[in-house]
Amino acid sequence: MDTIQTPSVETLMTKAVVDLAKDDRFLAHLPTESSRIEGQGHYRLAKIFYDKADFEKAEEHFLMALARTELPQDAFAIFKIYGFLIRIYSESLNEKEAMKYIQLSSELLDQTVAALPSLNAEYFYNAAVVNTYKGEFQEAHKNFNQAYRKAQTENEPELMAKSLYAMATNAYQMKNFQDTITHLNQLNELLNILKKGYLKGSMHLLWGNALRELGDYSSSLPQYDLAMKLLHSKRCWNMHNYVLLNKGISLKKMGEFSKALMLFGLAQNSLDDEYFKRLEQLIMMEVEDVNDSSVDLYLDRHNRVIHEKSLGVIDFKHRFVLLEILFLLAQTPGTYYNKEDLAKMIWKDEYNPLIHDKLIYTSISRLRKLIEPKGIKRQYILRGKDGYTFNPRVNARFHKENEVVKQKNIANIEISSPV
Repeated sequence: MDTIQTPSVETLMTKAVVDLAKDDRFLAHLPTESSRIEGQGHYRLAKIFYDKADFEKAEEHFLMALARTELPQDAFAIFKIYGFLIRIYSESLNEKEAMKYIQLSSELLDQTVAALPSLNAEYFYNAAVVNTYKGEFQEAHKNFNQAYRKAQTENEPELMAKSLYAMATNAYQMKNFQDTITHLNQLNELLNILKKGYLKGSMHLLWGNALRELGDYSSSLPQYDLAMKLLHSKRCWNMHNYVLLNKGISLKKMGEFSKALMLFGLAQNSLDDEYFKRLEQLIMMEVEDVNDSSVDLYLDRHNRVIHEKSLGVIDFKHRFVLLEILFLLAQTPGTYYNKEDLAKMIWKDEYNPLIHDKLIYTSISRLRKLIEPKGIKRQYILRGKDGYTFNPRVNARFHKENEVVKQKNIANIEISSPV
């Protein structure tokens, strides 16, 4: 008996696109040139693969679509294809290819100015995107605002939505997190009408990140859950692991290390590490930061929180002096600091016993009450004849700022950014 061959998903999708291209109703809305019709088919297929996180096939079909475009009539379609390719190359840390298409985007912007009778909303949107690629965030901010205003005038609600999301992302890049949330609130109202699932999923992911940066970790978690729900309903898998990563980071900052590690593990195990190299590095940084169960005290100076293995999370946001004392001692365990040292290094004063004796005693006492579990012998801050020291037998870990994030991202964009 002959074996029945089941067609692959790619074969079925390709056939669907080809059939669509043959449909008279579809052809009525497309140019008559056959190569450009094929380009439309490749673009649609590339978008499907992009959404399902198959970047290898997405790249292949985007390049085939690009080869079938023509200037000036396809300028904005070319911008979109460049945008997808830049995101793919940025994620795979292929800086050479990413920079090539960033340069092409910039050149295309100059060509578009000459071809357009007037500068419309889509032009300003793409100009802002090119500014973002170059790290020119202030100029991007102006152009995204202009795109939004023109989209309102031109009655382009989808472009209004993309511009609002871009403005929110731009504010996030410039660390204006309250502005990010203001723009996202506006976008949320608009998306209740438009019903754009992918963009709404991206919105909730960014919303969660902004809340986390503002220190509202518990409020960020429902945003990540909404992002995951919306993206799954649209069968969009390319952001799946980014949602897991960012939710895990919020849980880590809440001191929920075991839950955070579980999410980091889920993200890591379902990763295509050939094309998601940036994400792989981000996950590894977080795992290395928290996965040692023997840590007694976890110190996060950036967010001003401490996690003690028995007491949980201790908030130091309004205890700046105590935090400085703790970090001074913990950074050099076994080294003693006397009153003169503490007066100079913490209060920036010359030691005066009338001023500093009681101040130092009170501060150390308050610090101990915060971090030392009750009912057991003091184990963190010890006093000897030479002053105060941090117990060298304690396993303390310092939060590492994410080195990958600190570096300039290739193109300054995220996979979640709409094109």
